[in-house]
Amino acid sequence: MHLGGNTQQRSRVMLPLAIALVAFAIGCGDDKDGGTGGAAGAGGSGTAGGTGGSATGGSGGEAGTGTAGSGGSAGSGGATGTGGAAGTGGVGTGATAGGSGAAGSGGATGGAAGTGSAGKGGAAGAGTGGAAGTAGTAGSSGASGSGGQTPDGGGGVPDGGGVPDPRMNFFVTSDTSKTGNLGGLTGADARCVRLATAAGQGTKSWRAYLSTEALDGGAAVNAKSRIGPGPYFNSKGAMLAADSTALHARSGDAELFIDEKGQKINGQWAGSPTPNEHDVLTGSNADGTLLAGQTCVNWTSEAMTNTAQVGHADGLGPSMSSTPPYNSWNASHANGGCNDTAPKGGAGRLYCFVAP
Repeated sequence: MHLGGNTQQRSRVMLPLAIALVAFAIGCGDDKDGGTGGAAGAGGSGTAGGTGGSATGGSGGEAGTGTAGSGGSAGSGGATGTGGAAGTGGVGTGATAGGSGAAGSGGATGGAAGTGSAGKGGAAGAGTGGAAGTAGTAGSSGASGSGGQTPDGGGGVPDGGGVPDPRMNFFVTSDTSKTGNLGGLTGADARCVRLATAAGQGTKSWRAYLSTEALDGGAAVNAKSRIGPGPYFNSKGAMLAADSTALHARSGDAELFIDEKGQKINGQWAGSPTPNEHDVLTGSNADGTLLAGQTCVNWTSEAMTNTAQVGHADGLGPSMSSTPPYNSWNASHANGGCNDTAPKGGAGRLYCFVAP
């Protein structure tokens, strides 16, 4: 075989031949098992998949096929945060309940309903109504004012008491005396002052309408000299008489001869309460002068043997008789005795006038 010639041509012939010889030699050598593929790479947790196995097979063996590592599972998303609880609107607190009402005339009223203030962010608070006020104690009645004009032109006080008319200068005593012992003129005058003061008329000079005898060196006293000249007004402002002459000429009258409180004196008039107490001590004649022997010894005796002259405040006698002497307000008859003023219709009352 001729091996000369062109060098390039020889190379092209020789290369395949060499490869064939090598392949033959390999085929004639010991067979080798294929290399085992590298273990699959473990998938990364929550990340990208693991790297595939890279183990190389044994010499002459086939390259191991590495199983691709399973991709890591996607990382669990963070738990959804729980929304904040909705803010509860503040409920406005209502106004404080009204307090108990004050003791006014007739009962106190309930507290006013509270007005709710608006709570921040919340609905306006409903005001809680005030609690009902505690009934007040009935207020004490105020003093009665002077009444309206009477037919006589004077202001009046209601029956049962009140403020007497400021012109009042006469009244029948509301109190009584068991006996004819009044403590003399001094004691009788003090009684008039006490009752007038209690009625709000204590600034005037009050005297009892009584006559006394000239005893133990003392001078006699006529009742008419102890009172002013008139006109004379009762506690309701009604006029009894314009002057002393008219006063001593008139008759008794249950509507005019009343006490310092404006009350009528029990007597013979229609509908009068009992007992009859219209006898009023005077010791006088109808003209206001002394009736000797009829003064309970100048208003100091409690003896049954002594007596006193009395008049009828209502001007009436038995069966409502208005004939003389029953009609006389100051000289109707002698009482039953100075020890007891009640028999025959008395109670030891007096007439009181403002002094001259």
